[in-house]
Parts: sequence; structure tokens; C-alpha cells
Amino acid sequence: MDKKRTVIIGATPNPSRYAYRAAHMLDHHGHTFIPVGIKKGEVAGKTILDLRQQPPVEEVDTVTLYIGPQNQPEWEDYILSLQPRRIIFNPGTENPPFAKKAARQGIETEEACTLVMLQLGMF
Repeated sequence: MDKKRTVIIGATPNPSRYAYRAAHMLDHHGHTFIPVGIKKGEVAGKTILDLRQQPPVEEVDTVTLYIGPQNQPEWEDYILSLQPRRIIFNPGTENPPFAKKAARQGIETEEACTLVMLQLGMF
């Protein structure tokens, strides 16, 4: 299986959040992940990069979103600048206008759950 370099937008050190679980599952499945969010701290042994600083990340395969559509417009240009192959809109993050904008740039979009995809070997 290909290992996919994944940026988690909305990463958090809070173990009750799905973004936290996604970081641990990506790590468990051997995928390189870069946690990016507004919460300071660590997740799965990695320091969360500050989303407000729009950290550069290269060779991104996947962006998995854990921020709601109401908070996405501020970060859309940054997310698109990462030039991912795909963006996964996890449950509660669905945003058809942003998905269309990404698709116009040749980025695949999926409304899916990263956790389920990993569990089923469909990531």
C-alpha cells in the first residue's frame, strides 16, 4: 500500500476529538502526517503547527479537514496552495463550494471519513 503524506487541518491535542484519533490512526498505518491547527500542543508525538502561520508543507498527497465549513473560507487559499492530490471532507466539514473550487484546480475531493477509510484499507 502507498503511504500518503497527509496534512491534518484542525489538528488538536484533545483526545476526545476525531482529528486526534485520525493522527494516531495515520501514524499506526504508517502514513506521514503533519498536524496543523490553532490549538497548541502535540498529537501522536508531533508538534501541531500553527494554522495561522500557514506553514509550508511540500509533497502533500492528502489534506484531511477537521474544521467546519463556517471556518474554512479563511484557510481555503492556504489549503489549495499545498497542492494536494485530494482533500477529504470529513463528516461535518462538507463544503460544496470549496470542493468545486478545489476540483477546478484538479484536486480530487471526497466526502468521507478518514477513520473509516483507514480501517477499511481504502485510504
